[in-house]
Amino acid sequence: MPETDGPANILGLTRPAFEALAGGGGRSRALGRLYRLAFAEGRFEPASAPVGRAAAAALAARVALRLPEVERVVEEAGPFGTTAKALLRLDDGERVECVRIPVARRGPDPGPDTLCVSSQAGCRMGCVFCESGRRGFARDLRPEEIVGQYAAARLALGWDIGQIVFMGMGEPLDNFEGLAGALAVLLDESGPAFSQDDITVCTIGPPGGIDRLGALGLKRLNLSVSLNAADERLRGELMPATRGAGLEALAGELTRYPQRRNFALAVNYCLIPGTNDGEGAAEGVAAFLRAAAPSGRAVVNLIPYNPGSAPIGRAPTEAETGSFARRLRAAGAYVKLRSPRGRALMAACGQLGRVE
Repeated sequence: MPETDGPANILGLTRPAFEALAGGGGRSRALGRLYRLAFAEGRFEPASAPVGRAAAAALAARVALRLPEVERVVEEAGPFGTTAKALLRLDDGERVECVRIPVARRGPDPGPDTLCVSSQAGCRMGCVFCESGRRGFARDLRPEEIVGQYAAARLALGWDIGQIVFMGMGEPLDNFEGLAGALAVLLDESGPAFSQDDITVCTIGPPGGIDRLGALGLKRLNLSVSLNAADERLRGELMPATRGAGLEALAGELTRYPQRRNFALAVNYCLIPGTNDGEGAAEGVAAFLRAAAPSGRAVVNLIPYNPGSAPIGRAPTEAETGSFARRLRAAGAYVKLRSPRGRALMAACGQLGRVE
């Protein structure tokens, strides 16, 4: 991650880190209020805090609040609500995207939405069905740039956000320091105050990455793994960064991941007609689930392929998606069908990354 000049951005600091940078000095209550207001209202005004003029001036020199600039927002109405994609400009001019995903609920109150955030500018995993992979890798995002997507969504755009998914541009576990720092801030009870249950990390499972994530001790954090093929050769073709990693090793890391009592492993499968829906594909997925989740608590999120700027195929029809779902169920897998949202905006799964 690149170093920054000038004051630290409060969006990348937990409350304890902020108070330490501020010098503490028995002013925890006043500093705590400053911290809460920064996240709740987008205000950071050290001069208004009862900490003394000299201390306030010193704090203003050390810490600031900087939101990413919102360059563009596009929206698409759908049966579950309006999907929206925001293009954000970072301090160095790099651009990233985040997406507001409406959550299907019953009743008149729609409730808060889900925000899909990016962890890198671009991606080095090279997945052939993903726009970010075709773009290539620019750099990792710092914790404040990841949290900044949430802050911009809520404070600048007025979006009501209740869940965070690390499923935007980049591979979260390829930027572990940025991910861990962002999680610490998002979970801070004096800041965004998310519950672990309301955050999901989606990964292709780089070797050792899931073990590192588990070592953070966040036992209620949701985890989803992009499988996309249970045949190692085909998976390596679709996701070049997985070549040589081995599905057996991936399953082993998943069995070691800390699990709360009601934890269910989510396995994402992007269905590409004529590519990963052949004979034995469904049975292979079911076999992987049995190895990765011996408890049986696992779900396949079946995601229709969303063609990008250079399609490798076409989107499956509803009949094709339904047929593969039935094959998965017949093989013993629990399946959820994921409806594309934001496809026309290039905001659906696998379509983020065109930031011109």
